[in-house]
Amino acid sequence: MSRIVILGAAESGVGAAVLAKVKGYDVFVSDSGIIRQDYADLLRQYDIVFEQNHHTESLILNATEVVKSPGIPKDAPIIQALIARHIPIISEIEFASRHTSAKMICITGSNGKTTTTSLIFDILSRAGLDVGLAGNIGNSLALQVAQNDHAYYVIELSSFQLDNMYDFKADIAVLLNITPDHLDRYDYCFQNYIDAKMRITRNQTPAEAFIYWSEDEVITREIERLQPKATLYPFGSSATHNVAYTDGVNLVVNIPEHPALSIGTDELSLRGKHNQYNSLAASIAAQLLNISNLTIREALTSFKGVEHRLEYVATIGGVKFINDSKATNVNSCWYALESMTTPTVLILGGKDKGNDYSEIDQLVRSKCKALVFMGLHNEKLHEHFDTFGLPIFDTDNLPDAVNAAYSAATDGDTVLLSPCCASFDLFRSYEDRGKQFKQQVRQL
Repeated sequence: MSRIVILGAAESGVGAAVLAKVKGYDVFVSDSGIIRQDYADLLRQYDIVFEQNHHTESLILNATEVVKSPGIPKDAPIIQALIARHIPIISEIEFASRHTSAKMICITGSNGKTTTTSLIFDILSRAGLDVGLAGNIGNSLALQVAQNDHAYYVIELSSFQLDNMYDFKADIAVLLNITPDHLDRYDYCFQNYIDAKMRITRNQTPAEAFIYWSEDEVITREIERLQPKATLYPFGSSATHNVAYTDGVNLVVNIPEHPALSIGTDELSLRGKHNQYNSLAASIAAQLLNISNLTIREALTSFKGVEHRLEYVATIGGVKFINDSKATNVNSCWYALESMTTPTVLILGGKDKGNDYSEIDQLVRSKCKALVFMGLHNEKLHEHFDTFGLPIFDTDNLPDAVNAAYSAATDGDTVLLSPCCASFDLFRSYEDRGKQFKQQVRQL
């Protein structure tokens, strides 16, 4: 009997453990921290042996194969020990895909992937398909395969998940963009991060689809270099060389052998140029699954968006508060600032991932009236922005940051939380950061 060891007992790890148990593997779960109570209860329900607060090497290094949580870096000592013994390390998505024949619609990108994933899932659900939502959002793919397998899965994939996928093949792969992110996990080498993202088209054949933004110079360069075998479906800002485009007035999808779709951008429920591109990608994927234009249009005009992504919170004293806590990199903050139409007080800061803030310089100068730094280490932010001539408030906690932003704003302004950084210096996650922000705003 094959021995499967699961490292990390959160959503993906526990799901993989349950699937392995159901499929008859010898399963052991190890987490270096404390396992959340509901996850521990699920492991007990399936009679799965586990440990927490440490890794016992003798119980791990005898594995046939290891399923690793995407949050565990490759330089962790236990991972290095496994590599030294040539024990295969895979992701939960890779493991789950072996045990289902479902069609996989997979979305990645530095920005926009949660919105696009959620929008595609919404379209497929409206069409009445048997579909599950998995990956970075939704429930564990492995747990769904184990307990209630679906005919389709819409999966948001991070670079960390793609790192440990080898035989997995997406039926429809969507690559929205590639900009520097998580460089602290990729030896501060942008190409290493690019290579991870491009794995989304790994193993695809002409029978599968690769949807991508044709105006991303990194993506087009990599397509030229790698020559992916999938059938290509580019989208962009003009009809030239694209199967779908937005000219700022209309969104048009014109895939050969599919009915053309045209919708005014002012009809879209999601605002901003970046969301027009997200809508194009989702529409292409939906048409390739033979979903009617009527259903696609219905979704595009009524989809409510996702929590923590340009989420309206409240208007207090004439000041609008926007929660964009999911903006954990500089490019994501760029999109948020680009969509602002009123003078903006920007709250940024957190755990820096090797950020280059110069990408937002022009937008900060043209749209921001003040900056609020929120982090335990704001030195890099000061070094970059202190010369801009803007009022700057230095804080190391969220209540002070919200109060400072409110004091700097006046009637008609917007306070935007769009941190550019990971949340782990002060918060458990970007979700925790966003929820605390909303709570603090409502207490003003």
